[in-house]
Amino acid sequence: MVKIDPFEVEQWMDRYETTPGVINIAETCAASVSIHDLVGICDDKAAPGPLALSRKMTYGAIRGSQELRQRVASLFERASPTPLPAENVIITQGAIMANFLLFYTLIGPGDHVVCVYPSYQQLYDVPKSLGAEVSLWKLKEEDDYVPNMGDLETLVKSNTKLIVINNPNNPTGSTIPKLTLEHIVLFANARGITILSDEVYSPLYHSLPEGQEPPPSILALGYEKTVATGSMSKAYALAGLRLGWIASRDKGILEAVAAARDYTTISVSQLDDQVATFALSASVLPSLLKRNTGLAQTNLALLSAFVDKHSSVCSWRKPTAGTTALLQFKEKGTPVDDAQFALDVLNKKNILFVPASLCFGLGKDFRGCVRIGYVCETDVLQKGLEGLEQYVNEHLL
Repeated sequence: MVKIDPFEVEQWMDRYETTPGVINIAETCAASVSIHDLVGICDDKAAPGPLALSRKMTYGAIRGSQELRQRVASLFERASPTPLPAENVIITQGAIMANFLLFYTLIGPGDHVVCVYPSYQQLYDVPKSLGAEVSLWKLKEEDDYVPNMGDLETLVKSNTKLIVINNPNNPTGSTIPKLTLEHIVLFANARGITILSDEVYSPLYHSLPEGQEPPPSILALGYEKTVATGSMSKAYALAGLRLGWIASRDKGILEAVAAARDYTTISVSQLDDQVATFALSASVLPSLLKRNTGLAQTNLALLSAFVDKHSSVCSWRKPTAGTTALLQFKEKGTPVDDAQFALDVLNKKNILFVPASLCFGLGKDFRGCVRIGYVCETDVLQKGLEGLEQYVNEHLL
């Protein structure tokens, strides 16, 4: 029997996000849209709707429809000298399935994996459950949570098979810039190590420093043994589709993943495939991303004002991308017990966010920190911050 640790962030969300009347600033998707919303923002009013109601509900194309795979492939064209063929994309049930299939295909006992940390727990615990040794590539606040190449050199071993990165990062909202990505690629290429880049929050690079360009996908940097995963959930505000993808320039990796998937989910829902195809069309995608980027920038300004106002008890490294922020709270100069803090705020103010030491810090790191998902509807964030301000004034000052 495979031994796997509890998935703390997912269990926390499952346990508390259905609390009656909860003000949810834990959710990490850009505020969700409906199919009606997608139709409303479509520039081509003569375009066919998102669902072909007369289509028979067979399994559909096993690797995803050709049209959807082509539209996903086009997402990787930013800063890429070579277009990605549609055949190099496999559609999956969310990025979580894409990541799992890659680990299941590539990793086993005797292998070694390096994974950035903090990150989504799946990215380091699934390889561990499959028998691999995992070393955590710890991101440092003083480095703005950008991976340090010197640290990577001390972690890699002769049996290192995979380096896992997350760009933009969850929970910090940091961005790995192009130059660092190029250094990671050069390092991995020299040793024949595969790179997995979880890009589920891309392309929400909404608050980069002036003059800094959004980084390319890992697939754009000329190294074949790279894999990128993504989904419709975060940047595209369509988590209810349960649709993601895995893409690579290495056909061998993709064929192995496709073979493994035959034993799990076979294909995605035709309905999900059709709606995602519509959302990624040229007549919808620009408006959808403009909406989500604007929401992120508006809401980040509100969160930044809150942190500035309460700087005596609250601090952070301001996010540059994605939908999440890592905030530390202190009481009388000492980091709060973040799990107890989160529960107390939930019980007293009905506001939900995620304790970082429990859900991202293995119970010991990121003490006093919480993760806030700030790209919710603006009025939800405002209500959440108003209630949190009341709690801070009543209990921390």
